[in-house]
Amino acid sequence: MAVSLHNSTGISRVGFDSQFLGSHSASKASVSVSFHSSLTNLSLKSVETSKQQSYRIAAMSKAESSSSDQVKLDISLSPRVNSVKPSKTVAITDHATALAQAGVPVIRLAAGEPDFDTPAIIAEAGINAIREGYTRYTPNAGTLELRTAICHKLKEENGISYSHDQIVVSNGAKQSILQAVLAVCSPGDEVIIPAPYWVSYPEMARLADATPIILPTLICDNFLLDPEVLESKISAKSRLLILCSPSNPTGSVYPKKLLEKIAEIVAKHPRLLVLSDEIYEHIIYAPATHTSFASLPGMWERTLTVNGFSKAFAMTGWRLGYIAGPKHFVAACNKIQSQSTSGASSIAQKAGVAALGLGCAGGEAISTMVEAFRERRDFLVKSFGELEGVKISEPQGAFYLFIDFSSYYGIEAEGFGKIENSESLCRYFLDKAQVALVPGDAFGDDSCIRISYAASLTTLQAAFERIKKALISLRPAVPV
Repeated sequence: MAVSLHNSTGISRVGFDSQFLGSHSASKASVSVSFHSSLTNLSLKSVETSKQQSYRIAAMSKAESSSSDQVKLDISLSPRVNSVKPSKTVAITDHATALAQAGVPVIRLAAGEPDFDTPAIIAEAGINAIREGYTRYTPNAGTLELRTAICHKLKEENGISYSHDQIVVSNGAKQSILQAVLAVCSPGDEVIIPAPYWVSYPEMARLADATPIILPTLICDNFLLDPEVLESKISAKSRLLILCSPSNPTGSVYPKKLLEKIAEIVAKHPRLLVLSDEIYEHIIYAPATHTSFASLPGMWERTLTVNGFSKAFAMTGWRLGYIAGPKHFVAACNKIQSQSTSGASSIAQKAGVAALGLGCAGGEAISTMVEAFRERRDFLVKSFGELEGVKISEPQGAFYLFIDFSSYYGIEAEGFGKIENSESLCRYFLDKAQVALVPGDAFGDDSCIRISYAASLTTLQAAFERIKKALISLRPAVPV
């Protein structure tokens, strides 16, 4: 049996399925299901063509019937991929964006993205790159111009020296971190990660067939890693320690003396390397200061320093980051990149050169942003600190507040249900206050919720009032 589509010219087209046909207007064409006798009014050539098409359809149907008796297609995924959880921050941000696009007045405080525009000088450098035709592939590791500028920055600002062949520029610091983990970790290795942690660290370890070893920290210690806890957890399988300072999600900054104690422990273990994520280094509030782990005695040889342009320079969409370290390790990262994305955007790299040309710590353009972040932090710390049942560790950097709301767990919220954990509390805030936040369980600490204050002070004030109102009917389950 053949399926024919007759149009106004009388020409028959065979082989369209009913789903396709159903989407076309009846005024344009009519659908008929007929035997081959319907072809008698066509020319001999049309008949032969239609017969051939009918034979093909019959053959395909026979093949499909035959294949249905065989083993079904294997649609399983790699165990490595199945072990990885999707990013909760991305999921919540996408959901909040969809609500906003649907007209729901959601205040989005989930994403870690500065609300400032990329500084004009940087943007102009990217525009000029396009105008001047600088739009072709660059060397895989990045342009010599940018890598040289990065070397200069690291020496002048961080006190660590590298040559340009010890730098690899990637499509964001996130890619740099993943490549570093893949380059140094083998199946069965352990990756030590202090919690709260950035959501991607454990999943990157799993992608490398390594085991994430989570070391909890306490809010009373400003979420900083206890050296004694670290020492007790290091084993023969320990391959990588990941440190993030200033921290996402807590905003904590590791003092130099604490880093020195950690370095002394690391030095005792020849297999143990350190990945130092320093993406927020310029967003820091005095008197806190930033120390690069690689600058500590004996740590250059075993430290992989990751940084980028997204946060401090408000260049999230430019996708530009880099890794610096001993040539042996960095060359491995470069090899992985050569077989995945290849080099970063030529346009973004020109913009990166301009960013590093703004001066120490980004100059006035960045200091203006940091001052705004400080004002927002101060408002939120003061405001939430006045609420009953809330614990806060004042962040010293980045633009996040990691607040302990656990005293509200166990409460039955009218019209919502029981608030059991950080995720249900975030759903409550989204439902009742129309404020999108990220539950702490995504960061390895279910007692807290992360608030991004990369939004205007006016927006944060409105968000706080909504959250406060939503909490009015909730009373702490336990005294604080």
